[in-house]
Amino acid sequence: MTKDFIVRPKHTDRKEDKSVTMTIRLERELQEEYDKLSARSGRSRNELMCMALKYALDNLKFVDKEPTDK
Repeated sequence: MTKDFIVRPKHTDRKEDKSVTMTIRLERELQEEYDKLSARSGRSRNELMCMALKYALDNLKFVDKEPTDK
């Protein structure tokens, strides 16, 4: 099973907007990488970041406790 984050070129179908506005701070290098991917894929930087956040949530493994020292 692959854990690749796959992005395909955008198709022009429109969905109902159910979004909210947030502000985040990130490293400039990360922003530049999203800009490059945006230009390549035809998707907005915001759309790509939302896809990445959704992927992270879908693949998150939450651990309640700290590992015990041996």
